[in-house]
Formats: sequence, structure tokens, C-alpha cells
Amino acid sequence: MPKMKTSKGAKKRFKVTGTGKLLRRHGMRSHNLEKKSSKRRRGFRKMYDVAESDVKAVKKLLRGG
Repeated sequence: MPKMKTSKGAKKRFKVTGTGKLLRRHGMRSHNLEKKSSKRRRGFRKMYDVAESDVKAVKKLLRGG
């Protein structure tokens, strides 16, 4: 039986912390930035927790099947 492959898209988008928590980047940061406030744009730089409802699906993509 061949090994299960990790989703390369998920690997690039999510980070697993040492405690096993999943982190994601913020959306809405690619264009139309001049109409967004500086405070809002600074918030886009941070990493955020993956929603509890999505954790199971993301972990499945990262573990390889």
C-alpha cells in the first residue's frame, strides 16, 4: 500500500503549533488595501486559529488522507 499524500495546498496555508493547534492566515489582504484602515491592515498580518468546525477537515488534509 503506498503512503498517503499530504495536500500541498493545505501544507502551504496552515501551520501546526507545538501543542497541535492549527493556525491560518487572514483573508482579504490581497487587493483594495487603500480603502481599508491601517488598523485593519495590521490585523491581516497575524495568524488566527482555524475555526473549530473546520479543524477536523484541515487535519485530514495535513495528515495525508
